[in-house]
Amino acid sequence: MRKPNIAILGATGVVGREITKIVDELKIEFNEIKFLSSARSAGTKLEFQGKTYTVEEAKPESFDRVNIVLASAGASTSKLFAPEIVKRGGVLVDNSSAFRMEPDVPLVIAYVNDEDLRRHKGIVANPNCSTSQLMLVLKPLIDKNPMKRLIVSTYQAVSGAGLAAINELTENTKAKLEGKSFENKCFKKPIAFNVIPQIDVFCENGYTKEEMKVVNETKKILHLPADLPISCTAARVPVYNGHSEAVDIEFENEITPDEVREILSSSFGVKVIDNPDNFEYPTTYDASGVDPVFVGRIRKNLAFKNGISLWCVADNLRIGAALNTVRICKKLIEMELY
Repeated sequence: MRKPNIAILGATGVVGREITKIVDELKIEFNEIKFLSSARSAGTKLEFQGKTYTVEEAKPESFDRVNIVLASAGASTSKLFAPEIVKRGGVLVDNSSAFRMEPDVPLVIAYVNDEDLRRHKGIVANPNCSTSQLMLVLKPLIDKNPMKRLIVSTYQAVSGAGLAAINELTENTKAKLEGKSFENKCFKKPIAFNVIPQIDVFCENGYTKEEMKVVNETKKILHLPADLPISCTAARVPVYNGHSEAVDIEFENEITPDEVREILSSSFGVKVIDNPDNFEYPTTYDASGVDPVFVGRIRKNLAFKNGISLWCVADNLRIGAALNTVRICKKLIEMELY
């Protein structure tokens, strides 16, 4: 198996740094690696595997001889460089929303729909963070029992909105505690001690763009019928890291909470913590900094005939962004698709 030349685009950002860390953790074998950013961050020094690298400004020629590009630099940057990467024979694994719903671009969660990688034409899209953790939970369940309906409510950490949002939570909290005024910039409402029922812009149907990402990406990844009923409400909460989701699933056939626990306990990337009598259920504290999607509060849904309700939590910077990006890279190498 030949070793690829890898580039990390957006290397100095929150997710880019996490991608770099996970490339090391997953022991991705490569021939050469380079770190790319905007002109503003070029020149930054990065320590990686005992060596010091200088971050380079991303230019078209930066992708010469690069086989796989792991990108988390925003949709506009991905759209700018994607043609250059593909033209030079590279594969772009893109963490932005730029290509997710393009019909000829596979939208992939590693270990969920790996076979979709075989039809890539130089671009592979990484799903939205809240979709990513949900897929690792849904896929093993619907493989056993088809799904009729899905309702999801997400409670999303500020790290999903970037470093500026993390800083805004800190400064807004300090100002609130000290009784000082504060002008919020990242969010439409103050985030400290608050829950904001809006992530991204509103669409014509009254849902936000973030909510529709969950709806549309779920159908694409799992190859579900276009008319399968899925609804989502997404809220931003004053948590630094870790997205939580309340999930209600209606299945075609009867299924018990014990069956769900058994299926998920043996599923890749999922860890079940579900003993409410002893107050054992997953929180963002459990998920931060680690790989699994944690699932608990598994119970019979009282509104659906064959329904299950559950709670899932994951580190949004890892499973929702960086970890899946690097896992896709690993799959491309293993499947020799670069």
